[in-house]
Amino acid sequence: MRFNKETFVAGFALFSMFFGAGNLMLPPLLGFKAGDAWLLVTLGFVISAVIIPLLGIFAHARLQGTMLDFAKKVSPTFSLIYCVLVYCISIALPSPRTASVTHEMAIQPFFDTSSLLTSSIYFALVLLFVLNRNKILSILGKFLTPIIFIVVLIIICVGIFSAESPIASSRFQTPVIHGLLEGYQTFDAIGAVVVGGVIIISLKLKGAHDFERNRRLIIKSGIVAGIGLFIIYAGMIYNGALFNTAFESNVTRTELLSGMSLKTLGNIGTVFLSILVGLACFTTAVGIITGTADFMKGVFKNSQKAYLATAIIGCILGVVMGQFDVHSIINVAVPALMFIYPITIVLILLNVLPEKFTSPLVFKAVVIVSIVCSLPDFLASVGMKEQIQSILDFLPFGNYSLAWLLPAIATFIIMNVFFLLKK
Repeated sequence: MRFNKETFVAGFALFSMFFGAGNLMLPPLLGFKAGDAWLLVTLGFVISAVIIPLLGIFAHARLQGTMLDFAKKVSPTFSLIYCVLVYCISIALPSPRTASVTHEMAIQPFFDTSSLLTSSIYFALVLLFVLNRNKILSILGKFLTPIIFIVVLIIICVGIFSAESPIASSRFQTPVIHGLLEGYQTFDAIGAVVVGGVIIISLKLKGAHDFERNRRLIIKSGIVAGIGLFIIYAGMIYNGALFNTAFESNVTRTELLSGMSLKTLGNIGTVFLSILVGLACFTTAVGIITGTADFMKGVFKNSQKAYLATAIIGCILGVVMGQFDVHSIINVAVPALMFIYPITIVLILLNVLPEKFTSPLVFKAVVIVSIVCSLPDFLASVGMKEQIQSILDFLPFGNYSLAWLLPAIATFIIMNVFFLLKK
């Protein structure tokens, strides 16, 4: 498999759209709590935050349509509802979270200004990039992403060679599952189905209409982005574990990340971290808003007015929601993720499997079972765990927020065995 300059530019652009606020803040605290079980936590985290998103990019390479194609085998109506839900969640939670993180970690330590001013300037710049979307791939891939990657690598490498504290025992009884569920908060699987479409449309705007050539380019760029994400995630989790006796046990995500940069790079680390946070968050917000605007443009028959209106509304919503602190946005996101993530994972997997195993009837059965069985996880996340405890006890992995997993797998196998016997 040959990788050329175009592959790396597209791969770095894809990496930068994935790598945002949660991707930077979540791994260190996860490693901090995991302690000597950091490797198991990394395994779980990589499954939901690297492997599944990478498969989502592969699915886009295979379909090369819009996000509506991901669920079209279930039904056109379901596909539209699913897409609207995903885009609403994307512009209401992960996109504003990038502005909130930028304010807390890149602006507040240096300037005594309001979060409203930060998010207003931030999303004005995001809108500028979104309206010039034909330049997104080259700007992100050639300039912003290499800076992001280099700064993170410096923090990771210095941390590995400078930490002297022994690694304490893990606080997790099920580290792999904790890592898996924490990977939900990166929004990377949802990001794959959103920004994968941005890559495809950007390629077509540049005149690349050769299906097979685009397929190879998207797959290779996905591999580049996946390797980058794996290196950063594993490195940041390991760094968190290395420093898990150097901070108070109740340290917050932002405090830990700031403290680690201070310990590894000194005072200049704060400046480096501020640059990194600003760039990482900004590129993700651009990817989310562009993807949402592309979708609405397609729904309204390629209307440029729909693209512009969606971009403006998404940025205004980002300014409003960006006033909440990071912790509050993460807490609000949990119920939404418990419902939408299982559906997204199932759709990604079904779209990368061979056609002979994924007939429309298989799609419908597996998705319906996933939705039904993810409802207990959703209800538990909104404070109704006591009322549905008997259901959670009955379902395999029900008490680990994975009640949907085995029923979905079983449904897929049963449906295919049924069709095989029928033939």
